[in-house]
Amino acid sequence: MKKSLRSISKNREQHSKMGALFKEFILGGQDGLVNVLGIVLGIAIATKDAKLVIIAGLAATFAESFAMAAVAYTTAKAEEDYYRGEKEREIYEIENMPKIEKKEMYDIYYKKGFRGKLLNDIIKHIISNKKTWLNLMMKEELGLTNEFLSPVKSAIIVGLAAMIGSFIPLISFFFLPISHAIILSLIISALALFITGVIEAKINALKNWGKKGIELTLIGMTAAGIGFLIGKLLGVSA
Repeated sequence: MKKSLRSISKNREQHSKMGALFKEFILGGQDGLVNVLGIVLGIAIATKDAKLVIIAGLAATFAESFAMAAVAYTTAKAEEDYYRGEKEREIYEIENMPKIEKKEMYDIYYKKGFRGKLLNDIIKHIISNKKTWLNLMMKEELGLTNEFLSPVKSAIIVGLAAMIGSFIPLISFFFLPISHAIILSLIISALALFITGVIEAKINALKNWGKKGIELTLIGMTAAGIGFLIGKLLGVSA
């Protein structure tokens, strides 16, 4: 029975981490796409030069990917460090102030509706195992779990996703005349954003996935519109 419970817990943790990885990938991809789409469209409208568009797009792609990876790394590292710091504090308090920690655990389960002998038995069972006690204090008191991604893995996933997303609005400029490339870039980007929104909604168990897809598409097209306006102004003034 214990082996089965451990197996279920392990599978749940793996599923949670896979979901977190996928969310990181979606986030990096959509950010890369939206940012580079605005830049590419602005340069295309301003210069009408496919070579400049490609150069600017590639520069933005690699800079964006590195920046996103760096942010993902520092964010994940900060979360990991914070968890470890709070864990050390809880270990110290359990070792040196067990009565206070026991009272805190008692209050937590009292608020959950447990009373009398059942409540006392629950607390007695929890504090009999310091590892269980520590994990429950982290989760119930502080709302923290150790189900976070490693900083390196997070950086790789986000950086790779940002690079893939950034290439989507840029691809058409390698093969088509610039006027056609602009139109195709917008169509491909809008479709990719809609699909990304749908996937994101599915991951978060949202029923109205179409709304999320349209919402993300509008955000991307707004970025494209801003790029278009800036490119138009700079193109006219040039």
